Amino acid sequence: MSWVRLKAIIWKEFIQISRDRPSLAMIFGVPVMMMLLFGYAISTDVENIATLVCDQSKTRASRELVSAMANTGTFDLRYWTENPGEVRRYLDGGIARVALIIPPDYSKRLARGEMAQVQVLLDGSDPLVARTALSAAQMLAQSLNLNLVTQRLERQGAGPGLNLALDMRTRVWYNPNLESLRFNIPGLMGLVLQNITVILTAFALVRERERGTLEQIIITPIKPVELIIGKLVPYVFIGFFDLLLVLAVAVFWFGVKISGSVALLLALATIFLACALGMGMFVSTVARNQLQAMQMAFLILLPSILLSGFLFPRESMPKIIYWIGQVLPLTYFLQIVRGIVLRGADFSHLWQVSFWLAVLTAIICTLSVLRFRKRLD
Repeated sequence: MSWVRLKAIIWKEFIQISRDRPSLAMIFGVPVMMMLLFGYAISTDVENIATLVCDQSKTRASRELVSAMANTGTFDLRYWTENPGEVRRYLDGGIARVALIIPPDYSKRLARGEMAQVQVLLDGSDPLVARTALSAAQMLAQSLNLNLVTQRLERQGAGPGLNLALDMRTRVWYNPNLESLRFNIPGLMGLVLQNITVILTAFALVRERERGTLEQIIITPIKPVELIIGKLVPYVFIGFFDLLLVLAVAVFWFGVKISGSVALLLALATIFLACALGMGMFVSTVARNQLQAMQMAFLILLPSILLSGFLFPRESMPKIIYWIGQVLPLTYFLQIVRGIVLRGADFSHLWQVSFWLAVLTAIICTLSVLRFRKRLD
């Protein structure tokens, strides 16, 4: 292998990239745009659910209930009515997602020590919103029930030192506020790195074939291995640049704290980057033009988004879908990046997923190189 010829190929590739505006936009603009767009758009934190209040009691007790509901932060008490018949109109029209109906005898029943019934109606057309509202309403009811029962027992002489039978204390590690942003942003780093690297690599090689310059290079004394390495080395640097770029956006824009080792993250990202380069090279050997390359790239990227655990927990997937996700490189890199960023995991915790990522990388790169050399021959 001649280092002179190899450097010439690498330099030529850098010059071509610098003169190609779409590629420059893909390198510098798309990673930041994807991080900002997906970072703010993809969120499972449900807050400020539009809520209708129908308070027929209009007493101090009912106002305390309404105030407690507002203080949860889950419900946004936007609409008010005194007519229960209006509730259906608000829910059917999608104006409100939740309706709180307080009956006229609410306060009187509480005063007599009886069970006071309150109705909470939920719009179940959006299961995520409905589950969040249902959970918040049930927790609110339990809290209010406990306070009311405690007050009644104290009035009956049980005393202020009443002890409960069970005191279960919970503590959330790694993401105390349960912010979906802290979970999604590390995953976005892997998704952006894969998308940019696969598309750029596939397009670069297919574009050479479309322009006829690849055939011109082949007839020169350059060896196939020199051509493969020379074409891929620039995209290794580009991949690292984009990785550092999205890492900077995650830390300085979204305020995500990296709990683990940055050096370990970069080292394991190198394996994933090599895998993405291999996938891009494989696409380039199959696609005949840039349109086909784009279509094939999306055939790879779309399952990665859906089945890798980026959006949905893999544990709830059917078995066959779960095992399909097991052969996706992004599945393993998401475990790595989330483990390092969120939990501060070290290599002793990540060696198994790193091993399988390396195995997939070796298989994909070997197949891609063999197919690429066959096309060159």
